Amino acid sequence: MTETLTPTHRPVRQLLAASVGNAVEWYDWYAYTFLATYIADQIFPKGSGSSLVPLLSTFAVFAVGFFMRPVGGLVMGAVADRHGRRAALTLTILLMGGSSLLVGVTPTYAAAGVFGPLVLVLARLLQGLSVGGEFAASTTFLVESARPGRRGLFSSFQYVSTTAGQLIASGVSAALVAALSGGQMAGWGWRVPFVLGALLSLVGFWIRQGAVETRSAGRQEVRPGLFDALRRHPRASLLICGITAGGTLAYYTWTSYLPTYAELNADVAKDDALWAGTIALAFFALLQPVAGMLSDRWGRRPLLLFFGVGFAVLSVPLLHALDGSFLMLLLVQSGGLVLLSGFTSISAAVNAEVFPARVRAAGIGFPYSLTVALFGGTAPYVGTLFKQIGNAGLFPWYVAALCLVSSVVYLRLPETAWGELER
Repeated sequence: MTETLTPTHRPVRQLLAASVGNAVEWYDWYAYTFLATYIADQIFPKGSGSSLVPLLSTFAVFAVGFFMRPVGGLVMGAVADRHGRRAALTLTILLMGGSSLLVGVTPTYAAAGVFGPLVLVLARLLQGLSVGGEFAASTTFLVESARPGRRGLFSSFQYVSTTAGQLIASGVSAALVAALSGGQMAGWGWRVPFVLGALLSLVGFWIRQGAVETRSAGRQEVRPGLFDALRRHPRASLLICGITAGGTLAYYTWTSYLPTYAELNADVAKDDALWAGTIALAFFALLQPVAGMLSDRWGRRPLLLFFGVGFAVLSVPLLHALDGSFLMLLLVQSGGLVLLSGFTSISAAVNAEVFPARVRAAGIGFPYSLTVALFGGTAPYVGTLFKQIGNAGLFPWYVAALCLVSSVVYLRLPETAWGELER
């Protein structure tokens, strides 16, 4: 019989089970972004008219993976609602490990022709399915594990672990770039992080076997249908879309795409861009628990407005401030991440507080992942496309506009920090 959470269980055990697995999941996902330029050279043929064609193709595959996330959020969320959060968390990390290994062994275009890009697309589709399910399950698991008055703090570990995975991916990528020659990196070095990710997934799987179930085993209700959350809670579903839209675009711009944006638009050296990103992400991870605790004391809405209004006003001047130097990139990225912590630290708590326990995982997973796919997953592609058509300066305005839209939603959002969470 599955063990169910009680007040006697230590919270550190729950945080570790969720965080370690989540970090591994996101390490695998982000390694692709940091190594995009190497993958582009090896897997996609160069276009005759533009050297940006391979990079655009690589980011298009990145976006395709994102469009599997709503499916993962819906299906794995339903697994979490029907069979428990731990069952879904175990399944997602095994799926991520397999897909990471598949990226690592993808044949090059020179060796296998179009078969290479097809294998890469398949791997990214599986990764998208896994990551979409991971957010749905781990969000509910973390927030349901929290004691009263600590949901914001526990919520922050969603992005502590996500950022830790991203940080490891960035650090490993930067270390490989520094240690290997250009030929070695292009030939086989870019594959190393993905093989390592597959091995780390096994570690995450083992740790998650010790997780304690948070879904009440005493509930004898009929198991929810796949689309019950959407049919019975349409307003809550739309609310999550509005909450997430600006946050996900800002998040993927500042944490994933900014190094590439700086290379393309400010002539920042590739190794400088990777190291600046690594340092800024370490700082970002430290901000999460602080912001989460502030939300438990002051409420969710003030932090969301701090993020939304801040990005609406400062996105354009921050991105225009990039001048090719390592220091300026570090300052721009760190400044944006301070603002972004107002969203990331409490995203899990806000989402979980919107839905009842019966459909919480699937209810969060589908609208959240769909919004991330539409605005977060396409951020690198849109930014690179603006550059190719000669209007790179429009991208910062795009970020600012969407954050302004989300700010309007935050203004009308009911405060949920101090209410009871249905379990």
